[in-house]
Amino acid sequence: MDSELNEAISMAKQERHKNLFLNYRSLKNFPVELLRDEGMLFLERLFMKRNSLTSLPENLAQKLPNLIELYLPSNNIALIPQDQWSHGALHNPQFSGLNEAISELVRLQSLDLSDNALQFICPEIELGNLQKLVILDVSMNLLRTLPERLHQCVLLQCLTADRNLLHCLPRQLCLLPDLNEVSMAANCLTSLPLDLGRSMELQFVFVDSNAHLVALPSYLYNKVIGCSGCGVPAQNKQLSLTLRGTNIPLPSEVKAIGLETDHVLPLEELAFRTTLLIPRSLLDVLRWPLGHCHRCSQPMFTIVYPK
Repeated sequence: MDSELNEAISMAKQERHKNLFLNYRSLKNFPVELLRDEGMLFLERLFMKRNSLTSLPENLAQKLPNLIELYLPSNNIALIPQDQWSHGALHNPQFSGLNEAISELVRLQSLDLSDNALQFICPEIELGNLQKLVILDVSMNLLRTLPERLHQCVLLQCLTADRNLLHCLPRQLCLLPDLNEVSMAANCLTSLPLDLGRSMELQFVFVDSNAHLVALPSYLYNKVIGCSGCGVPAQNKQLSLTLRGTNIPLPSEVKAIGLETDHVLPLEELAFRTTLLIPRSLLDVLRWPLGHCHRCSQPMFTIVYPK
């Protein structure tokens, strides 16, 4: 496998490849061949999905200076605890993790660190240096917080952090001018920043499967509040009505069929009534579900903040 890997890297160097795919290689260490001599000056995209990497080399930015996309999902990268970090753990081979090299890749536009073992991101890792970063994916980790300085990535458009242990989001995220999509499904969120959604650019917010999140900021009213990871298999069964022996399929949006005993009044009759049954308090209306999961059809929220 080593000879095959070295041959692939050597060929990529000789032919000045811009893309290099090293997925599913069972790599435990970052390939040394990538960093030899002047490195790979022409490489722009490096794919290393589903390996066994535990760390990144410190000279990564020097050897791959033009890297704009780095994909490292499904590895074993974990963050070094702060006390070990301050005692020079980076230079000790028994420690592994994500080091400051990541913040030196100043040309990065897309960074995928999903499905690793990240517990937190140390302040020394200046993600704010990634001024060209557009897409960041840290889903399926063990993160309890996101870096407050993440708002310094002023070009960030898509932030994905599904399936972590997040309890809250940094309010500074609301300062990102180009943020278009935020996905925080299946976390431990209890609230969202009240300013989230104030920007016209933010259109998609996925925060389903947060059991303790029962309220949304009013600025999210007109956004797409969707389901990105409820985990419930989609219901493919299509309902239908039988009229005069003909089976008529109903639109997929119809989830149930009423019975004749429900006594649903026609709109024409309701219009002529002088009194209508309305909630005693209009605030009761605000407790109705704001949206439903597109897969399991369950209500996602029961309370919203009125403007």
